[in-house]
Amino acid sequence: MFENLSDKLTAVFNKITSRGVLSEADVDAALREIRVALLEADVALPVVKDFIAQVKQQAQGEKIVRSVQPGQMVIKIVHDELVRHLGADNTQLNLNAPAPVVVLMVGLQGSGKTTTAAKIAKRLAAKQRKKVLLASLDIYRPAAKLQLEQLAAQIGGHSLPIIEGETPQDTTKRALKVAKSECFDVVILDSAGRLHIDQALMDEVKEVKQIAHPTEVLLVADAMLGQDACVVAKEFNEQIGITGLVLTRIDGSSRAGAALSMKMVANVPIKFLGLGEKTDDLEEFHADRLAGRILGQGDVVSLVEKTIDRINQEDAEKMAAKMMKGTFNLEDMLAQLRQLQKIGSLGGIMGMLPGLNKFAGAVEAAGGDKIIKKQEAIILSMTLSERRHPDIIKASRKKRIAAGAGVEVQEVNKLLKSYEQMSALMKQMGRFGGLSKLLGSAVLKKSPFGGTPFGGMGGKFPF
Repeated sequence: MFENLSDKLTAVFNKITSRGVLSEADVDAALREIRVALLEADVALPVVKDFIAQVKQQAQGEKIVRSVQPGQMVIKIVHDELVRHLGADNTQLNLNAPAPVVVLMVGLQGSGKTTTAAKIAKRLAAKQRKKVLLASLDIYRPAAKLQLEQLAAQIGGHSLPIIEGETPQDTTKRALKVAKSECFDVVILDSAGRLHIDQALMDEVKEVKQIAHPTEVLLVADAMLGQDACVVAKEFNEQIGITGLVLTRIDGSSRAGAALSMKMVANVPIKFLGLGEKTDDLEEFHADRLAGRILGQGDVVSLVEKTIDRINQEDAEKMAAKMMKGTFNLEDMLAQLRQLQKIGSLGGIMGMLPGLNKFAGAVEAAGGDKIIKKQEAIILSMTLSERRHPDIIKASRKKRIAAGAGVEVQEVNKLLKSYEQMSALMKQMGRFGGLSKLLGSAVLKKSPFGGTPFGGMGGKFPF
């Protein structure tokens, strides 16, 4: 996410942080480079102009000249301005209305509305214990209603039974009637889209909105839309009236200037970020965390939250106990690889880690997830005895394992070496009393950043 923009901004900041004193000419040169970087990331020109003007106003004069670390102060100003432009207010989904609360999904065809509707339903059910009804209003796209029905089954949710030939307006009325009679907390209406904005689409959505009286009207938009993002946001907001944005494919776009542009043009909050095709790949939007990612500082807090959500705590504690005792084997390594895949792609995980985020793009390009799959295949080619007692794996066994996994023997050797290094580290940590004691409780408890790395919580910054 934002690899190109992040790399360019990092290069600009490296120039200014290496200098003890900054002149106004230095600041102007840095701002020119930031302006170009934003434009190349498909951020709309009016948004770029406003952003640069605000940063320039704060980055010149006494504030910078008298700063102990003028380069770091410029970075902080850029960070704070990014947070302001992205907006930090009202990002929570508004469910403050009598049940059933209606959420209407709108957007162009192919933006990911249907998948996003299922993701939101799953999130509401899991995190807020809401009973959610999904209803498709799309009578134009082949199998659109069937897709939503299948997604509802996949997440263990509820979908409105399909009646062929029913109009979107009649489906809306039926969804509301069913939701009331069967005590649903939330109804998510998945409206139809078009390949481009037309009046027929707008008129249909307007009628649905008049019938349903939704509490939230969420515009789902592809983050890769680029400059067209502003047109889409403006049209839907002026004709329909939207209350929030959901940006999809945010992980697949290295430019993704839509995140900045649409928020400013529509003047409504970003509610969620879609990070993949799985029904778990949806994040609540936090302006300070996204600003941290854009500036190449990672997002440890979101990574921790994702880990807590997707990793079984009891299994993790058992694994940790085995590691500390030094009884870690290849079966445990296999379990760890599988847990890692639950959290997300390897590149995505690295992108959230400060210091490693700059390698995320290279890892993805090198097929990071394929490497994990390959390691999993190698371990599965071993016998139970070999997994539990890796020391018995010698040359002949390596050949058999490699043949079974469809890899070269050197790949088996690489895996075994990784295992040995990991096992040795775990034993060392065990002797020191575990990770917290190895690092020192004072370091963990008395962070100069207010207990969290970078801007993750409370908007604090490491300056």
